[in-house]
Amino acid sequence: MVKKKRGLAKIILGRAFIFFILLLMYAPIIILIIFSFTESTNVGTWEGFSFQLYLDLFKNEEIMQAVFNTLLVALSSGVVATILGTLGAIGTFYMSPKGKKMLEGMTQIPIINAEVVIAISLAVLIVTIKVPFNFLTLLLGHVVLTVAFVYLSVKPKLVQMDPSIYEAALDLGATPSYAMRRVIIPEILPGIVSGFMLSVTLSLDDYIITAFLRDNSFETISTYVQGVIAKSSIPPALRALTTIIFLVALLVLFVNNWKQKQEEKMKVFHAKGKVTHL
Repeated sequence: MVKKKRGLAKIILGRAFIFFILLLMYAPIIILIIFSFTESTNVGTWEGFSFQLYLDLFKNEEIMQAVFNTLLVALSSGVVATILGTLGAIGTFYMSPKGKKMLEGMTQIPIINAEVVIAISLAVLIVTIKVPFNFLTLLLGHVVLTVAFVYLSVKPKLVQMDPSIYEAALDLGATPSYAMRRVIIPEILPGIVSGFMLSVTLSLDDYIITAFLRDNSFETISTYVQGVIAKSSIPPALRALTTIIFLVALLVLFVNNWKQKQEEKMKVFHAKGKVTHL
């Protein structure tokens, strides 16, 4: 009985600790969400339920332009990083062991390196070759930041893939490019999608590289908020923007988890069907 009570106490304390950590993590977001439905300029003062902040958000041209610019950079860099990271992962996977080891070590550098180091080094390079800061320099910085994460997302899917499938396609007359499109890419597609989503998320959240490599007239959400804070208080409409971003991220998470569960159920169903057939 004593052991059972101690075990139960540990379970209760463990769960209480987890809930406490989750509360610390999500309490600020929950507060912002709640006070995005009131017109009060100060968080903590409730002036009645209202959607006015959401109307103000979509009427604010500066914020909407910053949102558009942020999505443009994130999606563009996500596509480029996904293509480069996927091709790099496939090429490295089929390299000799020595070359593979060297390149895999190099891909770790952008991940463990401080973001400010990447930003400063790219800024110095761009200034040295006398290229003006513009959208392309900003895109370059975001691709450098995210391409390694795409590589790491695709690599495990390549390891899990049966290499004989690709070899069989070549034996049956397929060209290497056709076999890669119709055999390898479908096999590693979940890793590619995960890498794209991760790169977009990292790009959306970035401030340091954006601040160093952008044209001063090009505002993203992070640079806009930083500029506003430096001059005055945070606009109340940003509470509505924060709520929308959080809910969209939550929706993507739920959809992704639902798809994974459906795929697992289909795998179990097919496995049972094979056993029954045998």
